[in-house]
Amino acid sequence: MKKHRRVAPWGEKELARITTLLLILLLFSMPRGSVAEEGPCDQVQPEVIQLFDGQTLNGWVVKCKPQDDDKRGYWKVVDGAITAEVPLGSPHNYIWLMHEREFSDFELSVKVQTFSSSTGNSGIQVRSRYDDQAYYMDGPQIDINPPGPWRCGFIYDETRGAQIWLWPDVGRPANAKPEHAPKGWKWFHADDPASPDAWNDLRIVCDGFRIQSFVNGIAVADYSGQGRLDDAAHRLRRVGLTGHIALQIHPGGTLKIRFKDLLLRPLHNAQK
Repeated sequence: MKKHRRVAPWGEKELARITTLLLILLLFSMPRGSVAEEGPCDQVQPEVIQLFDGQTLNGWVVKCKPQDDDKRGYWKVVDGAITAEVPLGSPHNYIWLMHEREFSDFELSVKVQTFSSSTGNSGIQVRSRYDDQAYYMDGPQIDINPPGPWRCGFIYDETRGAQIWLWPDVGRPANAKPEHAPKGWKWFHADDPASPDAWNDLRIVCDGFRIQSFVNGIAVADYSGQGRLDDAAHRLRRVGLTGHIALQIHPGGTLKIRFKDLLLRPLHNAQK
């Protein structure tokens, strides 16, 4: 009986080609989080940090002078929002609500509610630091001024040895005027019949020496602080480029102001 030689359906070259294709398919089908994704060139999106849990002041601390210790309760949580309420005729100095963590480069978004009946001032400190011996907060502040809302989003420097407007560049506090506000600026009071219970959107971007503010979608301040945020006064206090976020009750006047949805996104690739 004649023996027949068995013939393979593919040659060696064809088998090698098929094997290579199968390896490529296997590589691209690997699940996320596998070794294939751990290379140095991968871009990882930074986690958004929720600074306020909507129920408590966990992670926050009140800072004030000893004579204002009985007024720490001006900061509280009401209906899911951080609320500051200063009654009429209450003598007080600065009373701050400061977040315990420090941040350098970040984008912060927050919703702010104000009332036309307020005669006092507030603001959001960034890259700031509280001196527990001098009872003073140093660092830049994004202004929130209910009596003159055209000023909301301006940048003021609370740092000792500075204490001027950073944006607009007009020097002392009294020099800021309505004409310095951007065209089309808008701010809403919650007790205005035209905007009942309204909230304002405030976004702050700190990226290296640059600080920007956006109010209700409108660009307000765009400040480049090289030569100032790193000058002797700011280096002495270790502020301007890194530090805490804090909410302000300014001395004088009545105030009711509320904050919610405080979300911070670190900027990992910012250049200083």
